[in-house]
Amino acid sequence: MLSRCSYKTQLLLLSMCALMLPASWSFADRGDRETPLVRAVANCRTAVVNLRGRKTVNSDHSRLSSDTVKQVNGMGTGVIIDSRGYVLTNYHVVEGVKQIQVTMADRQKTTAQLIAHDPATDLAILKLKTDQPLETIEIGTSSDLMLAETVAAVGNAYGYEHTVTVGIISQLGRTVQVNDDQIYRNLIQTDAPINPGNSGGPLLNLEGKMIGINVAVRIGAQGIAFAIPANDAMEVASELMKNVGAQAVTHGIITKTIYDEHQPKLVIDKISPGSPAAAMDLSSGDVITRINEMDACRCLDLQCALIDCQPTSQLRLDVVQDGGARQVQLVLQENTQKTSRIGWTPLGLSVTPASEIEMANRHPNYKRGLRIINVRKGSPAEIEGILEGDILVAMHGWKTETVENLEYILQQPDVKSRKDFMFYILREQEPFWGQMRIASASQKR
Repeated sequence: MLSRCSYKTQLLLLSMCALMLPASWSFADRGDRETPLVRAVANCRTAVVNLRGRKTVNSDHSRLSSDTVKQVNGMGTGVIIDSRGYVLTNYHVVEGVKQIQVTMADRQKTTAQLIAHDPATDLAILKLKTDQPLETIEIGTSSDLMLAETVAAVGNAYGYEHTVTVGIISQLGRTVQVNDDQIYRNLIQTDAPINPGNSGGPLLNLEGKMIGINVAVRIGAQGIAFAIPANDAMEVASELMKNVGAQAVTHGIITKTIYDEHQPKLVIDKISPGSPAAAMDLSSGDVITRINEMDACRCLDLQCALIDCQPTSQLRLDVVQDGGARQVQLVLQENTQKTSRIGWTPLGLSVTPASEIEMANRHPNYKRGLRIINVRKGSPAEIEGILEGDILVAMHGWKTETVENLEYILQQPDVKSRKDFMFYILREQEPFWGQMRIASASQKR
């Protein structure tokens, strides 16, 4: 007949069992448990961030001064793609969020700013507030994925930070329509559990490389979730990174990413005549393998290398040309399309032409515009509620498609005499209007 052991007896038995174990075995030995999946998640963990924020919905979308009628808690995930704190995530995670709160893998907290976004693909770039270089996600390729291949999702599921779930690739090339305005194409289907908060996080392979951005789940279904393929996401990220800092330099290189046996290569597609690249005898078909001290294999790598560059800065390019390797010192020139401060003194804002991808699907009446880069405190622009990232599309009865348009408007006699004039902006996809006059002497300081 069995009887219960006392607590002291249990401790004594456990101690005796430990003494009887082989000398080569210990409770701390995890060798058999450290599977490729465990290593994959561990290697990417510090490059994944958790996002939170509150979204504001206005009762009247026609004016900037609309009263707030509803606030909604939002959460999601992002991946660090540049060590200076640039993060890729889904646009729907941060759309309408005024203050994006970020939790790092080590539980440190910071904030992020929305830098650029593309509603059509539901991707966005954020800039974390950080003084330290950060670990970046290792990017894989999505062109060689296999059905039933093991994958893992990492994300802020229901607010549970850095949650890991595992599954397989169920199918490739899916088209999914989530509403009248949003259609995703060429998605990866997986049965790795994806929950609210996972959006924007990485889908990993067993090598620990990101092969997708988790984006959606089929409501009411079991084990049906979707991710944007990494190859597609990196091309969009490259376009979005062109907006970072309104780059003040030009080089004359138009690149494309090609996949040679599923491995990405950064290839020169075209060279602008008379550009710095043309002067260095670079040509279509050349392959760029390194930029300064960093390996390069995607268009994104070139855009990241340009972020902090100034006119006369140099890029050292390692190039494969006609089967041979050469190194080029590329001297950058001033970009005439850089940020314009023509409106800084009179209005308190600086602008740059919005890219085609920024304007795509924003509004049927506006195909071009000027993106607001900076807003001066106490200026007419700030008083009227204009924010960085807004697109100025019209002012005083004229469209503001170019910097020259804005300059012309500011020279009009009634504008210069400080009479009120109308302006129109797009904030994400919503149009707003307001009235403004150029700055007084005290506002110009």
